[in-house]
Amino acid sequence: MAKQGRPGASKGSKKGPTKGTGGKNKRSLEGRGPTPKAEDRAWHPAGKRKAAADRYVAAGGKPKPSGQTGSRQRSAKKDDDTETVTGRNSVLEALRAKIPASAFYIAQRVEMDDRVKEMLSIATNRGIPVLEVTRPELDRMAGFDGVHQGVALKVPPYEYAHPQDLLEQIIDEDQVPLLVALDGITDPRNLGAIIRSTAAFGGHGVIVPQRRSASVNSAAWKTSAGAAARTPVALAPNLTTTLKEFKKQGVFILGLDGGGDVSLPVLGLADRPVVIVVGSEGKGLSRLVTETCDQIVSIPISGAESLNAGIAASVALYQVSTMRAELEK
Repeated sequence: MAKQGRPGASKGSKKGPTKGTGGKNKRSLEGRGPTPKAEDRAWHPAGKRKAAADRYVAAGGKPKPSGQTGSRQRSAKKDDDTETVTGRNSVLEALRAKIPASAFYIAQRVEMDDRVKEMLSIATNRGIPVLEVTRPELDRMAGFDGVHQGVALKVPPYEYAHPQDLLEQIIDEDQVPLLVALDGITDPRNLGAIIRSTAAFGGHGVIVPQRRSASVNSAAWKTSAGAAARTPVALAPNLTTTLKEFKKQGVFILGLDGGGDVSLPVLGLADRPVVIVVGSEGKGLSRLVTETCDQIVSIPISGAESLNAGIAASVALYQVSTMRAELEK
């Protein structure tokens, strides 16, 4: 009797390819090639966007820029980066300096004086739109604690100079540089006051660091009483590095600090290029800036009183300008 195998078994039913199949499954082993790009797959969202863009172009539309095919394209950011300059002196100086302006606002039934008449004349001649608005609207534009005096001007963001370009320009004009650098001044009103003092005492410009510093905004414009229109402000990526570069070019770096080595009146630097570095009222000069200064001087004051940054800068500028005037006699 023949030996029976297990139920269901049959001869030649072993798994795997039988002898002589040759590469029957070779194609399946090779794979399907590289994966198509998302935009080349009709079922993929990117592919659907590309197809819609192709239909749009076929219908006569303009091709979209690369990376913006389809309805999910990002439009350019349209933030209003303009500044509002308020106050009659500030607005008039900005108009006189021919700073680009998009609109000149004037309050209804404003008191007309010579400054307002000149503003209207300049704005009209330059083709700047003149818009009559209510005082509450001007109050809103001026912001908290803003004094607009019935006028306002919309100007683009302030264009900062480069510190090195500013220094070279002063030297090219055969002038002895007198600059003010700010270290840790974050109040724009202090910045505006220093810009105004710099212009008043023959300074050539102000240098502010890129970080942890006040910027030339509407508050600085207002406090400067228009001096921001004619006194350049340079933006230093790193204040310490900028001061070191100035030192290499023969500029004397003078730091103001209450614990200075000498008092300001005895300083004899009128005939040299000078950068006066002013720190914040609370912290003073930073350590790195202090180490970079050629000399630290103090302003003699009585009692325990202290001066804010704007006043300290004014006193130092006045002292240097007075000494320079004496030398010119």
